[in-house]
Amino acid sequence: MTLPAAMMTPTFTLNDFLPVMPAGVLVIAAIVLMLSEVFLTSATRTYQAMLATLASAVAGVVAVSNAFEPARSVLQGYAVLDPFSSWMTAMVCLGTGLAVLLSAGFLKHRNAERGEFYALMLFAAAGMSLLALSAEFITLFINLEVMSIATYALTAFLRRGPRPSEAGFKYFILGAFSAALLLYGAALLYGATGATKLVEVSAGLPAAFASSPGLVYAGIGLVLAGFAFKVAAVPFHMWTPDVYEGAPTPVTALMSVGVKAAAFIAMVRVFLFLGRGIPPEMLFYVFSMLALVTMVGGNLLALPQRNVKRMLAYSSIAHAGYLLLGVAALFAPVGATGEGPVGLLSATPLMGNVPNVSSEVYKGLLFYLLGYTVTSLGAFGTISALERREDETRGNTWDLERFSGLVTRRPGWAFAMAAFMLSLGGVPPTVGFLGKLFLFSAAVDAGLLGLAAVGILSSVIGVYFYLRVVVYMFMRPAPADLSTPVRHWTTEVALMASAVAVVALGVIPGPITEWFGRLGMVFGH
Repeated sequence: MTLPAAMMTPTFTLNDFLPVMPAGVLVIAAIVLMLSEVFLTSATRTYQAMLATLASAVAGVVAVSNAFEPARSVLQGYAVLDPFSSWMTAMVCLGTGLAVLLSAGFLKHRNAERGEFYALMLFAAAGMSLLALSAEFITLFINLEVMSIATYALTAFLRRGPRPSEAGFKYFILGAFSAALLLYGAALLYGATGATKLVEVSAGLPAAFASSPGLVYAGIGLVLAGFAFKVAAVPFHMWTPDVYEGAPTPVTALMSVGVKAAAFIAMVRVFLFLGRGIPPEMLFYVFSMLALVTMVGGNLLALPQRNVKRMLAYSSIAHAGYLLLGVAALFAPVGATGEGPVGLLSATPLMGNVPNVSSEVYKGLLFYLLGYTVTSLGAFGTISALERREDETRGNTWDLERFSGLVTRRPGWAFAMAAFMLSLGGVPPTVGFLGKLFLFSAAVDAGLLGLAAVGILSSVIGVYFYLRVVVYMFMRPAPADLSTPVRHWTTEVALMASAVAVVALGVIPGPITEWFGRLGMVFGH
């Protein structure tokens, strides 16, 4: 008797499990860290941070090796192995390792070192990695929840004062709402096409759009809303400043880079497939509008902030807008023909005649995410190093005055923070400048001259509030009641590594950009 194909046990090879190996390393290390708590009696847990950092490094090395594999579908089409997701996983592992190092000193000064904290960080990183390689809606939703649940718990980990609890509650409620939107949108697309795998959904969309365009539009809109929440795009950004402020600062650092990077890569993959079955200009205009309001809104909201942590939260929204500009360039209707209307949200015929612009966009997205990872982690790391436990419940913990005279109290931290601020502002010779250059150049090549100009002008606005921090550090005297910040060697290592990367990638970007340009390809495009 022959069993139906649907009832047969699937067969997998080792090659099918290559893309999930980094996540496997992270999960195994997380389980070991949780079990180690059963046998520990000492309050010192620094070695747990070292184990988590080692696991992140090993997973990152595996991810980089995967980046040189040819793009293909694996696990019967439920996941993909391609350089785009592999490089993203490597960036997540880099960000997780640096965030763990920052957490060691942060938690030790608060007598809050616990193995479950590092385990949750590794679980969140595993979810980020799996989210980026998901090629099926149910798998994508599960991986999104793995990442989200871990970050919900990390946000409210300290439980000291109302701020962490409020941040955790807001993040949980709004995160659950956004996940429901994404899941409902996926259900509508399943109803329209009868499939959940992205390849099959893409194949069934033209017929579904011809018969039920409203159902397809509703499904795509809800899926986009779910992703827009995760990347903190305007108007889905309301949770960002409160959650970033209330969460432990090393957790904020990980959220600002890891969650954003994984969500962007997953969003690009999903909409490259969905874009085949609907009018091509629809996604272009939607992403162009999102990029416009996010770039401008994020920078304008950051301008009046004296709370440096909230300022960086709003600036992260602006950086999401710059990345959305790159996503919009992927869907620009003007390619080699150079034909199209002229306007702010249009591809101008004066540009848009560069062949293979998508490869330049992929390179720009990857390099920008790498630069933002090391820069944002360093900036939040400096903030975490300056925090004092007794000030956690006060309103001035992250005020600009905290940075006054930092160059006389901790000169190394001051120069590192200056490099991070200049990089976020896009000032040469930092990695932030080259990241914006690559991304804006790709947008211009795609014909988005108006949007690129708005991005440049909004970036100039951002220079003001970034340089304000530098002015306080170098040109304002330190208040008499500010003590010298306590140092911890893991914090020093993380800040030094981030600062070196910010400058080195800005001065010598060659090998990285060559890899990204050669391997920055997405399965299915």
